[in-house]
Amino acid sequence: MLLDPGSWALAHRLDDLLPVLSAGLTEKVSAETHACTLELNGGIHTGVRTAVQELLALRRRLADELAPHGLRAAVAGTHPFAVGEDTEVSESARYQVLYDKMRELARREPTFALHVHVGVPDPELAMRAADRIRAHLPLILAASANSPYWRGRDSGMASFRTPLFQGFPRSGIPRRFGSYAAYAEVVDLMMRADALPEPTFVWWDVRLQPRFGTVEVRIADAQTTVSETAGVAALIQALVRLEATEGHASPELVGAAEVLEENRFLAARDGIDARLIDVTTASRVPARVQLEELLEVCEPHSDDLGSRAELDELRALMESPGAVRQRATMDDVGQRGLVESLASAFLDAGAIGKPASVIAGGEEA
Repeated sequence: MLLDPGSWALAHRLDDLLPVLSAGLTEKVSAETHACTLELNGGIHTGVRTAVQELLALRRRLADELAPHGLRAAVAGTHPFAVGEDTEVSESARYQVLYDKMRELARREPTFALHVHVGVPDPELAMRAADRIRAHLPLILAASANSPYWRGRDSGMASFRTPLFQGFPRSGIPRRFGSYAAYAEVVDLMMRADALPEPTFVWWDVRLQPRFGTVEVRIADAQTTVSETAGVAALIQALVRLEATEGHASPELVGAAEVLEENRFLAARDGIDARLIDVTTASRVPARVQLEELLEVCEPHSDDLGSRAELDELRALMESPGAVRQRATMDDVGQRGLVESLASAFLDAGAIGKPASVIAGGEEA
């Protein structure tokens, strides 16, 4: 989110800013729906560590180039006191098309999500992973919830971004498709019927990206710090590998669409303190317990992927969730102070900014 440090309100200046960014940064930055929002796009990496190291470098470069324009940047699932009446849609052609199709839905308060792409070498394997990872999406949301405030008020939810974005069509947890052909036929049908111009106008919580060869997981709130981003990304990468190669999720939960939707709501409402439905026991189990069990299953995969230290960042996030920290900061310094604190944390690297030898030493300790 672009910010005016005088008021800490959103700054709708992206369309003026993009042409004056350096060439090296411009190729890593893209417009988003709203003119106060930009997306930083990392390159292709074999592991989470180098991916988030690139993200940290991009954040530092962006901060340096925003400063002469009197702007700051910050990350959270929502801006704590933005209102839809002030929202401006980006002049980008893509988002003018979106406004034409979404009308005033496109002017709702901006939301900010973390999108993680995991390369999968085969379309059927990718579909298998996407179908099965649906069972874990509420847990990813519970851990990443980072948007408790809406229009200057406490929403009572850990991730208000989730229901706010739900106003868009083709969002939420998709159905189980079973095959790549079935997935492609659904998207192709909507394109042939001129309901959407191209496949990325499908905004499901998990979707396939054929042009990249990836499974894209989109349910997480944007994370304030790079180390928190690392934890969520490491979990998602390990889960895609787990479900593509082993198939851990129970078939009962994978097929229980209504239960997944209910768990998604509970996770958005209560974050990591949610109690999610366990279909095998017909009871609700703390998300913390379910996530810790899942992390143990993921650990061998994260070891193979070289991301064990990053996966451990998720455990740190579970102990200090974004929504909880935002509420504590709001109590201490008010809403403008909260936004200032989010901006101050924009370049907070944690262990990610340390040399690999230091990270390895810390892990061993």
